Amino acid sequence: MDGNERTDGTEGPVADITWLGTPEGHRAIAEAGALPDTEAPGAVARLRARYGGHAAAALTQVALRRAARVKFGADAERWLYTRAGLEQATRPAVAAHRAATYAAAGARTVLDLGCGIGTDARAFLDAGLDVVAVELDPVTAAVAAANLAPAVAAGRARVVTGDATALLDGLWSPGVSVFADPARRTGAGRTWNPADFTPPWDWAVGLLDRAAATGGVGCLKLGPGLPYRLIPEGVAAEWVSHRGDLVEVALWAGAGAGLPAAGTRTATLLDDAGAVHRLVATDTTVPGREPAVGTVLWEPDPAVIRAGAVDTLAALLGAGRVAEEIAYLVGDPAEPADAGAPPAGAGAPPADAGVEPTAFATAFRILEVLPAREKVLRAWVRERRVGRLEIKKRGVDTDPAALRRRLRPSGPYAATLVLTPTPDGARALVVERAERTSPPPSRS
Repeated sequence: MDGNERTDGTEGPVADITWLGTPEGHRAIAEAGALPDTEAPGAVARLRARYGGHAAAALTQVALRRAARVKFGADAERWLYTRAGLEQATRPAVAAHRAATYAAAGARTVLDLGCGIGTDARAFLDAGLDVVAVELDPVTAAVAAANLAPAVAAGRARVVTGDATALLDGLWSPGVSVFADPARRTGAGRTWNPADFTPPWDWAVGLLDRAAATGGVGCLKLGPGLPYRLIPEGVAAEWVSHRGDLVEVALWAGAGAGLPAAGTRTATLLDDAGAVHRLVATDTTVPGREPAVGTVLWEPDPAVIRAGAVDTLAALLGAGRVAEEIAYLVGDPAEPADAGAPPAGAGAPPADAGVEPTAFATAFRILEVLPAREKVLRAWVRERRVGRLEIKKRGVDTDPAALRRRLRPSGPYAATLVLTPTPDGARALVVERAERTSPPPSRS
């Protein structure tokens, strides 16, 4: 250990983070990022000679920024990170959507309790809101302060280090809004036992009631697998999907334009173009529908499934479930441009048969319906010379990866199989995504 390294708990790391937020710290990170090999002893030694014990912190930030590009893209270079903070940070598009919801509902100041590295706080600021960010961990709080420094200097943000449960009464005022992301981890991993949440679950839920009662907006961010039994009555639940990934459920309380209605379950989809698509679950029940050649198979977005809106979507599409409790839908294709055109192939729909577009599900054309027996599927794969085989499944006790190996795909063609129960037993559906118009070639 050289003389610049520290052994005094958080004081050294906090000082490192504070220093990284200075112009000299920015230069150190830039120099570290320009190194062809951040582990080369000579290059690291030169960095240490220039910046002392802070060099290690600069090198760590370079590694974290590279990892952050997956989540933050080009904006990754704007931020300082901790490893846990990066993992837990909200995706920018999701944070922006939430902030826009607060702003539309009339919020002005948000208490961000458990602010992490400040990504949600930054989104609130970008939406025109003021922020009081509270973080228990001193190192993470220092990162948030560095990331929010311009807003802090402008008087629009404060970063407070401490326990939100102890600080809340001193920070609260009528009309204030609140946002919290309770930690759901123990030493054994993720948990859905409310007794293990930090801050306590009852306290976190109480934030929603308190905000709504005093003229503000309350929101809790939670993992998308939140059991329904934990959703309080009268609270709106919004499952959010970004680019097809289900990332969270938000529980909302309060009044104002743009807020999900109390007691509702909503699937919200955010796409690459920045559009927001919402589907509110209803008590609709749809009949079953047998999959058949020429029909369309719909695979709902995960947010639709978790929100319990599959039957709502089915009713909108004029479709039915392939089997009870199975989240595949079967419906008719849209009318082709020329209803009298001959079929494109044996049993296949016309080449210009359309699919009703929706953001809430992926559409597949059903080309063949096969028994879900391994011997049958192996023969089909061999006869069609399928070398690239995608296997999807619901409600069938099969490991797709293991089945793919046993089917021994080999050949120049690609295909997709969907394994699903039906009223007549398990079936393997040969499908193609709706943007394509021709079935996998046969050997004939």
